[in-house]
Amino acid sequence: MPSHPTALPASNAETLPLRARYREEMNCQIVHDSIHRRPGWTLTYKLKLGRRAAGFASVAIGGPWKKKHALFEFYVLPEHRSRAFELFETFLASTNARFFEAQSNDVLFTSMVHTYGRRVASEKIVFHDKFTTSLPANGARLKCVTAETDVRTAIEQRQGGGEWVLEADGKVAGKGGVLFHYNRPYGDVYMEISEPFRRRGLGAFLVQELKRACYELGAIPCARCSPANVASRKTLQRAGFVPFAHILIGQLKTP
Repeated sequence: MPSHPTALPASNAETLPLRARYREEMNCQIVHDSIHRRPGWTLTYKLKLGRRAAGFASVAIGGPWKKKHALFEFYVLPEHRSRAFELFETFLASTNARFFEAQSNDVLFTSMVHTYGRRVASEKIVFHDKFTTSLPANGARLKCVTAETDVRTAIEQRQGGGEWVLEADGKVAGKGGVLFHYNRPYGDVYMEISEPFRRRGLGAFLVQELKRACYELGAIPCARCSPANVASRKTLQRAGFVPFAHILIGQLKTP
């Protein structure tokens, strides 16, 4: 007789071994990984089949999700995946989460999203680094404005990051940085070029150099942008980034 599925609230400590398995399988930047470490931001459920641990599901309830609780991780151990739909339905019946944010390269969760979700849309494109570029500086110069000790602390604590400014023609032409509040060893690259300095290739050069700085710090660069932001998307690609996932958002059907 099949074991009965259950989904009960659990502490982050209780589900940490399961989350470690999840990180290993994903083997990439997990965009919302850091919110597990923020007190009061998540509610995690342990999924069980009888007395056996089968997986976990995590709901974002703090920060921007206070009024729209959203499922953001759903993981089932490989040996129990033939019962993934049962476990997902059991979880849905146990929570008031009616929204989701799924990383599309998480195949199991994305399968649930397309089965139980509605109004599915892409909020962000997620990029990883695939090519080393040699874009010219065109007279620009990059300067780190965060103390190296502070950057190293951010990497160790998985919180915050470092910031750099790009100077051209004797002025600040842009700025950017790398944030490390993601699963190891990833760092998220961001940047902005001031309007008078755009369309000169400085954005791609800045991203290229931020990637280089990230590697020198022992981290792996990643990036994100809105699907509608064509300029940012092209800039990231010129600097060697390649899209590999979307952050999908939408609503969950009521059981």
